[in-house]
Parts: sequence; C-alpha cells; structure tokens
Amino acid sequence: MDIDNNSMSAQNALLSKLGISTTDTKPEDAKEELGQGDFLKLMTAQLQNQDPFAPMDNGDFIAQMAQFSSVAGISDMGKTMNTIADQLGQFRVGSSVNMLGHSVLLPGNIARADDNGEVHGVLDLERTSLETRVEFLDAETGEALHTLDLGSRASGMSGFEWKDLPEEYRDGRRSMKLDVTVNYGDGPEGLVPNVFAEVIGASSAASGEAQLEVEDYGDVSAAEVLRFRL
Repeated sequence: MDIDNNSMSAQNALLSKLGISTTDTKPEDAKEELGQGDFLKLMTAQLQNQDPFAPMDNGDFIAQMAQFSSVAGISDMGKTMNTIADQLGQFRVGSSVNMLGHSVLLPGNIARADDNGEVHGVLDLERTSLETRVEFLDAETGEALHTLDLGSRASGMSGFEWKDLPEEYRDGRRSMKLDVTVNYGDGPEGLVPNVFAEVIGASSAASGEAQLEVEDYGDVSAAEVLRFRL
C-alpha cells in the first residue's frame, strides 16, 4: 500500500511539474495552446525525470527547440501577414478615394461625354477584323445618333472616338448606348466595348477589396478597371 502511495505521489509530482492538475476540478481558464513558458516547463521536466543510464541526446533537445521556434515563427509570420493585408486594404481604399471625379476604362456599353464633350472607347479584338462598326444610340429612347465605320482593324486594342456630339449630349447629362459589331470573316457579331466612366464613390468590400462606384455601372471591383484617366 505504501509503495502504491509513493508511486501515486511521484506521478502527481511529475504531472504537477508539467502543469497538469490531478484534481477533478477543471480550471476556469484552460489554455488552448502551449506558450514558451509551457515549453520550458516540459523540457525541464524531461531533464529531471530522464533515465540516468540512458539520458536524452543533446540533438533531441536541439531538435525540440528548433521545432518550437519554427512553430512560433510561423505563428508570428501569420500575424504579421494579417496586419500587412489589413494595411494594404486600407491603402487600396485610400488610393481609390483619389479617383473621385476622374474616369476609368472598363467593359460596358453605356457612355457619356467627357469634359471636352467627346466620347472615347477601346475595342479588344481577338483577331484582325474585316469590318468594325460602332453605333451610338440614346440610352433611354434607343434613337440612333451616330455610326462609326472603322473598317478593318488589327487584333488587340483598338481605340475609337466621337467628337461632334449633338449639343444636348455634350455636357454629359444624357447617356448613350454603344452597339458594336465586328466581322472576322464569319459574319457580323456583337462585341462589348471598353468605355470611360466617371468614378463617383469608393468603398471596401467584406473581403477587403477596394470597390469603385462608377456612374451608370454601380459598384465595380478595382481589379476590373483597365485604365485610369486623370
């Protein structure tokens, strides 16, 4: 009986050194992870309770310390990366605010006259076209306003412009719809142009991504913007 009691006492002492309670009462603030202090306690307990005839090799302790340092370093790195991500999100929104009142180039077929009373846009052609046409319509009534026959255009980005707008469209208050047709040799087909539109607001999405509020298009991800025009 005494041997059992002595063995139990020794076991309880070891568990106590390891920070493990031998009572049935659960501590109110249980730790969910081991810290540096806990690691040192474990290492000290190993040193004190190792077999004197078969002591642990120094390499084992070095390996444990290296492993703990690696885990701690990864944890710290994760916290640092989260901080950097938050700062980048704030920077994106701050940069987007600077675009208020300026124009961005984005895919769409609704356009308004710029400060010079002109409309500019870009076509992204997948290959050389035989015929290329841009038709301007009133966005509300569908009335035909003007047609640009651009002829054959090389593949890639191709710009277009309309300068002599009717007087009622030059101030940018009335919007126009652009219908683009292109013929690569297999007959006419529709194409979505890229047009300039004014930035009227900026915000941050739940993911931290910067959002631009663009006239006629609503919220647009900054990643969708092809070009900024100051």
